[in-house]
Amino acid sequence: MSAPARPGSTDTQPPAFSPEAITAGTRRIREHVHVVTDSTRRTLGLAFGPRPADEVVGTLPPLYPEWLGGRAFCEAHGVRFPYVAGEMANGIATTRMVTAMARAGMLGFFGAAGLGLPEVERAVRELADRLRDRTNWGVNLIHSPAEPGLELRAAKLLLHHRVPRVSLSAYLELTPAAVLCAARGLRRDTDGSVLRPTRILAKVSRPEVAEKFLSPAPAELLRRLVEQGELSAEEAELARRVPVAEDVTVEADSGGHTDGRPLGSLLPRVLMLRDDVTRRFGYRRPVGVGAAGGLGTPAAVAAAFALGAAYVVTGSVNQTATEAGISDDAKKLLAQADVADVTMAPAADMFEMGVTLQVLRRGTMFAPRASRLYAAYRAHPSLEDIPSPERQKLERDVLGAPVDEVWERTKRFWAARDPAQITRAENDPKHRMALVFRWYLGSSSRWAIDGDTGRRTDYQIWCGPAVGAFNRWTAGGFLAEPENRSVVQIALNLLEGAAVLTRAHQLRTYGVPVPASAFAYTPRRLA
Repeated sequence: MSAPARPGSTDTQPPAFSPEAITAGTRRIREHVHVVTDSTRRTLGLAFGPRPADEVVGTLPPLYPEWLGGRAFCEAHGVRFPYVAGEMANGIATTRMVTAMARAGMLGFFGAAGLGLPEVERAVRELADRLRDRTNWGVNLIHSPAEPGLELRAAKLLLHHRVPRVSLSAYLELTPAAVLCAARGLRRDTDGSVLRPTRILAKVSRPEVAEKFLSPAPAELLRRLVEQGELSAEEAELARRVPVAEDVTVEADSGGHTDGRPLGSLLPRVLMLRDDVTRRFGYRRPVGVGAAGGLGTPAAVAAAFALGAAYVVTGSVNQTATEAGISDDAKKLLAQADVADVTMAPAADMFEMGVTLQVLRRGTMFAPRASRLYAAYRAHPSLEDIPSPERQKLERDVLGAPVDEVWERTKRFWAARDPAQITRAENDPKHRMALVFRWYLGSSSRWAIDGDTGRRTDYQIWCGPAVGAFNRWTAGGFLAEPENRSVVQIALNLLEGAAVLTRAHQLRTYGVPVPASAFAYTPRRLA
């Protein structure tokens, strides 16, 4: 990386007009760059250092990765970079990952979805101890329509331990848990503004869901929480003046829960909606809008910022990081994926609703096997009603065990997590069937995390096409080596590359003949 010229320096360098020199110049993002003409005044090139004597068409100031997004986001969260490592469920986004991100001046979320409350509490205590002087870290709270009681208990746990940031994901409607996280502890500042001890970031993939988080909490939900003693009357009153979330992450074609919308269509739509809602409610500070989904290369990150994102959130690519809580065996499968090696499969947490999520296709049979279970669930009222030949095939080819044995394992799981589910299943054969089939969906993720190679073809690995793009970008370079793929090195290279590509685009708009090589940033070790 070239060092910037010293202030007041009289050192001069000849202007750069060749394709190679222009490409090298696009890498010098932390310096002023002058766009100049040659002696014929027909060809444009670059000059660095003091203003040259040549004809100057324009001058671009230094460009830093820190400046790509919204400075308000960085100031609000106490971070250097507008970059978030998103929550990957079942603890795949580990405490190590969150800690590394916080110490590097970025924001990270622990993947609490799918874990039991004792596991979440251990992680929260560990993070609070490691990062006691920081607030740029958080924990995920996922919508659990089949387990609303568990969702509410998880929200209370996060509030009890004063987790500074909470990321709400997979919500279709606002729930008491989501509103409680947003409203608990609200108070007035001396200037009349509303202070929030817990800052909420909400992932959305539909405008109608985004509007719920951009708006104040519904009066009915607030009233019920006050009546239940979960909120004070003052907290409820203040909650009517502020949006539920202070930042909304527009989630495009991501791994896991996704609607698969293209970022180029969805992000501008939500930005316009944000502006409409801000005017409607007269907010002092507009809600920040970030981008997630499909961000596996510097070009994708640069495009997200160019679309107006205040920050970016990565997920799929971080599963290949050294800190990711998934087995090396699963990471090897991810490293072989290309952009088309993903598909949709039934989601364990919303199985009965028919909700799907995006998973790895190459190297695993999870998606078609999970789809067979959902087809059987739709076609039959109970396990006993499944024809014997079909049931035997499901036991042999999918579950890997007799249905009765799986039910016993399922009961042990729910006895510790939520005994009411067992009671319901004993009275509702359809629900019992759902729980048995969900055992496979839940276990398949654990097999991938643990690296149970005997069940490799059943691995459920959440990822979007970004991981394939990431693999192609990093092939043969510094980040191709597994030991170099720390979550921070991934982040810094994506941001540095995005800044370089942004500079290349800026110069091209001036008419500089920027060669294609300038848009190919090669990863390297960054500090």
